[in-house]
Amino acid sequence: MTARRGTNFFAEPGVSGFIHRAFTKSMGLGDDELERPIIGICNTFSELNNCHRHFRELAEAVKRGVLQAGGTPLEFPTISLGEIYLSPTSMLHRNLAAMDTEEMIRAQPLDGVVLLSGCDKSTPAALMGLASADVPAIMVSGGPMLDGHYNGERLGACTDCRRLTAENRAGTLDDATYKAIEDGIVRSAGHCMVMGTASTMNSLTEALGMALPGNGAIPAVDSRRLRLAQASGRRIVAMVAEDLRPSKILDRKAFENALTVFSALGGSTNAVVHLPAIAGRCDVELPLDLFDEISERTPLLANLRPIGAHQMEAFFHAGGVPALMRELLPLLDGTALTVTGRTVAENAAEAPPPDGDVIRRRNEPVRPHGGTAIVRGSLAPDGAVIKHAAASPELLQHRARAVVFEDLDDLRAKIDSDDLDVEPSDILVLRSVGPIGGPGMPEVGNFPIPKKLLAQGVRDMVRISDARMSGTAYGTIVLHVAPESAVGGPLAFVQTGDEIELDLENRRLDLHVDDAELEARRAAWQPPRRPYARGYGRLFLDTVGQAPDGCDFDFLRGRTPVEIEDQAKF
Repeated sequence: MTARRGTNFFAEPGVSGFIHRAFTKSMGLGDDELERPIIGICNTFSELNNCHRHFRELAEAVKRGVLQAGGTPLEFPTISLGEIYLSPTSMLHRNLAAMDTEEMIRAQPLDGVVLLSGCDKSTPAALMGLASADVPAIMVSGGPMLDGHYNGERLGACTDCRRLTAENRAGTLDDATYKAIEDGIVRSAGHCMVMGTASTMNSLTEALGMALPGNGAIPAVDSRRLRLAQASGRRIVAMVAEDLRPSKILDRKAFENALTVFSALGGSTNAVVHLPAIAGRCDVELPLDLFDEISERTPLLANLRPIGAHQMEAFFHAGGVPALMRELLPLLDGTALTVTGRTVAENAAEAPPPDGDVIRRRNEPVRPHGGTAIVRGSLAPDGAVIKHAAASPELLQHRARAVVFEDLDDLRAKIDSDDLDVEPSDILVLRSVGPIGGPGMPEVGNFPIPKKLLAQGVRDMVRISDARMSGTAYGTIVLHVAPESAVGGPLAFVQTGDEIELDLENRRLDLHVDDAELEARRAAWQPPRRPYARGYGRLFLDTVGQAPDGCDFDFLRGRTPVEIEDQAKF
């Protein structure tokens, strides 16, 4: 039998073992329970995280499974990242949550861990932490919420939050109706029910092999979510016996499979930041060009909003990620290992076939290629991202005048002004919203259309920034421009009136200003004032990487597997 950390911890001789056992017995556990595999349940429940409000019940289901399989479950908390509650952005805290997760796994006498996640940044944070600690682990998502409804119309948070707000600003949706819709668009526990960041990352967790089949799409309030959690509790005990660690699953094959599933899902552009961060913990390089390469060879099969017609409930009933991966199998590495102890191909063999509507067949895709592309050029030497499948086709080849907003304060001050010098054909530019400039690279890349243009019927314009965008959003939006403006990237030197050209076909994003003028602007440039002088904020600014590297801290890349002898003596 494989040696276990928990067994050694409680079997230590002398005062150390005496104290370990005595204090644990104070919780009602006996010697027989301390001899079983010790399974940690990492619970990110919080009343300041609506997506996770059902996690107490989910944790109880995991405990039942652990007990059924002969383990001893012990629940512990880590940071909960409620997307809509955190300021200035949840992304500022993703790395902190990853550190918390890693260190709690590392410090405590755990033989295996089940990690409960759901909301956007909590899932990549958990994956980053478990990858670095490398203890047998399995992920359980909280699942998507139920569809929203108003007056017979199916609604999706927050794709319709943005669409309806734009109509309210334009004067085409009255305040009373806008308020009434607010009461029925978020109907249950769970994360957003469109293919936003949460649905993307929890589906990709399954594609990576770190969750049981079905994890990505079972609705949060469906009893099958509890049964999945219970099955995960049983499975982690077996994984401990098999010594099945993340390092045996999260290899290059797993990440290339995840990129393929990402492309077929039309997933959130946030995955282009999160996947490189997770891969960096596994010493796997995921250059931006690989996203583009895999997207070009992968058809978009998931007919899901904000690109398609359906939402996560329908995706679940159509077979979810297992059905999608079954159809994608010729494009996947079927030999990749998963937490089931079986390969991707073996798991896919048990999945239902695609329904042909919500999940299309490869020969009848929603689009022939994935939904995301990487563009480079004089404005983005290190790359930028565009979700072209959610863009206006007529704007994907566009050269026009730039209208520049210096930062979020400047945007807020001007965007609704009747005096703003802007035309429908202009390209809107927002800077100082990257990893350092934001700080934390907030989800403001889908910044609003000027109010005066909304009143004229304009609903999309080319928008460019070094920020991120919510996965629930849509529009012709270029994101993650690197290097960011706050470190002196070319975005810092754009002025209103400059010409910018977006050329999706040739994967170009160029600033048409001559070199001498750019050098003069660069010489006069001063970096922005740093918003933090102490604490975690300072640590973030001192060590965070740029978007193409996943915005992880430079000292956290790689893994240091926990070993049995790592447990400190009392």
